Amino acid sequence: MIETFTALAEPSRLRIVELLKDGPRCVGEIGARLQLSQPQVSKHLRVLKAALLVDVEPRANQRLYGLRGDRLRDLNKWLERYRAIWEERMEQLDDLVQEMNEAPFDCPEHGPVAQGPSNKKEVRNARRRQK
Repeated sequence: MIETFTALAEPSRLRIVELLKDGPRCVGEIGARLQLSQPQVSKHLRVLKAALLVDVEPRANQRLYGLRGDRLRDLNKWLERYRAIWEERMEQLDDLVQEMNEAPFDCPEHGPVAQGPSNKKEVRNARRRQK
């Protein structure tokens, strides 16, 4: 999994993967679309191939590079475990924020306010009402 993240961490390689999601392409087309030289594209494709993210298919006098779905599915499966954890934590945070907004707000200088203020303007207005 580390090889996958390392390969995708470089912006040009990530852009190549994004481009290849629409189908296999040759080095020249990748370079033209991403404004990279042929040597740059070839270097990035070697790294992506070593990370098992792309395959190469010789066709006539060209080599077409395409994504390997199995490696991306493995990455998605790995991320899915963490996605579930973060969704749960975000729901807990939403609940806490809602609870805080519904609870009375006790201003140390001016006493309780009916509902927790959500911005500076509401805080000022609350202070004015209490005077």
